[in-house]
Amino acid sequence: MSPTFYHILHVSSLIVLLGYTFYAFAAPAESRKKVLMITGIMSLLMLVSGIGLLHKLQLGFPGWAIVKLVCWLGLSAVAGIAYKRRAQADTIMIGALVLAIVAVTMVYLKPF
Repeated sequence: MSPTFYHILHVSSLIVLLGYTFYAFAAPAESRKKVLMITGIMSLLMLVSGIGLLHKLQLGFPGWAIVKLVCWLGLSAVAGIAYKRRAQADTIMIGALVLAIVAVTMVYLKPF
């Protein structure tokens, strides 16, 4: 598959993952299973497409990709935490937003 396919899949997965992650903060408890299933699938697609894109572009595994991997791991956990810690929703939402911004910044700046 082409790098463009991996790129589109990666960005689309990120958009859906972030949307459902922020939805989890306001969603009723009955929707927990569905939201966690969707965020888990999108998280997996994001990981596979990101690694596939690195492979297609023959970049190896640079430092900025490790930072993105840590951000991905944090974002993957946020939806589950959102259902358990409703009282700290504001703080967790800001953390999720910071993780997403750092991950996007790493792509464009590639500091190391």
